[in-house]
Amino acid sequence: MTLKDRLIRLIETGGPIPVSTYMQLCLHDTAEGYYATRPGIGRDFITAPEISQVFGELIGLWLVHEWRAMGSPGEVRLVEIGPGRGTLMRDALRLAMVAGGDDFANAMRLTLVEPAPAMRDVQRAELSSAEPDFVSTLAEVPAGPMLLVANEYLDCLPARQFHKDGDTWRECVIGLDEAGGLAFGLAADEQAAPEGTAATAAVVEVQIGLDLILADLVSRADPFRALFVDYGPMDAAPGDSLRSFRDGQQVHPLHLPGESDLTVDVDFGRFARLAGKAGLQVAGPTPQGMLLMSLGAQARLNQLIEANPDGAEALYESVKRLIDPAELGERFKAICLSSPGLPAPAGF
Repeated sequence: MTLKDRLIRLIETGGPIPVSTYMQLCLHDTAEGYYATRPGIGRDFITAPEISQVFGELIGLWLVHEWRAMGSPGEVRLVEIGPGRGTLMRDALRLAMVAGGDDFANAMRLTLVEPAPAMRDVQRAELSSAEPDFVSTLAEVPAGPMLLVANEYLDCLPARQFHKDGDTWRECVIGLDEAGGLAFGLAADEQAAPEGTAATAAVVEVQIGLDLILADLVSRADPFRALFVDYGPMDAAPGDSLRSFRDGQQVHPLHLPGESDLTVDVDFGRFARLAGKAGLQVAGPTPQGMLLMSLGAQARLNQLIEANPDGAEALYESVKRLIDPAELGERFKAICLSSPGLPAPAGF
């Protein structure tokens, strides 16, 4: 029985399901979820570390800088959520080990938050020299000072979607059409407008997973920095941003459950407000291009071109894609959450 068959059976038995439940099953079902069985980096989608090594390398320099800002603790948990093929962390460690020297190398303990066994095998091979530990959730990361990076992770957190229906709000659900196929609809129950909803909004998405991440961070007793990079509006709640991709093409979100990537825009404004209310220090959100330029993207690009002049054009174009506001530089944002008492993070 395919995941689509199971979803249809679930709806037949219990009625329509929220969009968030659909996303959770499609992306994270342990048997047939997309990330568990069909990781599509480079095929269905491509991330910044896969576009240019400069992205990961600058993150590596940032990690060393923030480790020193924390007082250079003798042991620090270096954590990545959603490590993909390990490309970002491979590039980050290459420069971090040079910039931080033996002191950073001896202090660093790499922990990867990755629930999928197949991806753990890929990451273990790519990062074997760092001897990574693996956990399935952020809550399982061992205690101690922590530096966390999560690139394009927040966008895959399931979102509830609410539509304005006349003067009332109703949650978007997925049921069955007359032919027995999956179809969007609205729940019968009325809902209050989600907190912070603009008066002109017709559709609002709410990612409950943002609250859970913050709960895990707030519960840590030791100092930490957590850098998140993803796409979404700076300070407005996303509308209907649910999208699906397969083989580099956008497809209908209901057509290939478990076989295509599902994604939504991140509500950075809400994330920042919730973090501030929880007592965390918040830096950003700031456009990705501005962050990378602040961290030395131009200088690193010049070094790489000087070392490989024949590849200058390709190097320039790849970095430009990450920084240019007309490409990914403005669409992607970065936000840094920190425990109280730390100085402002670099790049913000």
